[in-house]
Amino acid sequence: MPGEPRVLGLDVGTRRIGIAISGPLGMPAQPLLTLGNSQPRHTLKDLGRLIRKHGITAIVAGHPVHMSGAPSPEAAKVQAFAATLRETFALPVHLQDERLSSAAAEELMDRLGLPRGPQRKARLDQYAAVVILQDWLDAQERRAALAGIAP
Repeated sequence: MPGEPRVLGLDVGTRRIGIAISGPLGMPAQPLLTLGNSQPRHTLKDLGRLIRKHGITAIVAGHPVHMSGAPSPEAAKVQAFAATLRETFALPVHLQDERLSSAAAEELMDRLGLPRGPQRKARLDQYAAVVILQDWLDAQERRAALAGIAP
């Protein structure tokens, strides 16, 4: 439904960014597309188009941390990218732990019966973004329930 707040989920990689979007009323997350990530100016321009087209009100980016919870070497890059997104689009940008998101995405794709093949990697990035975004949406719903308010 137009006008309903929507959230963009990002699985940020060196070469690609998998993108997911929240459905109407905030749930559930669904795959949207995969962007190349080799030219930052083009990436920001493409993200700006998506933000305007879909009425995005917030962004959730996967935060790459080790299994121990310590930030991985890529974490600083994602944090810098998140800061650029906040500054460029004046939107809240949240970091969501992305541990095991690729494994969960593979499992989800298998359950959905999506075929293996050359396009699987690009789709995997989108489904990892789905997992990241859905984890964040679920956490928001749990927080709202604990606070006694509707999400």
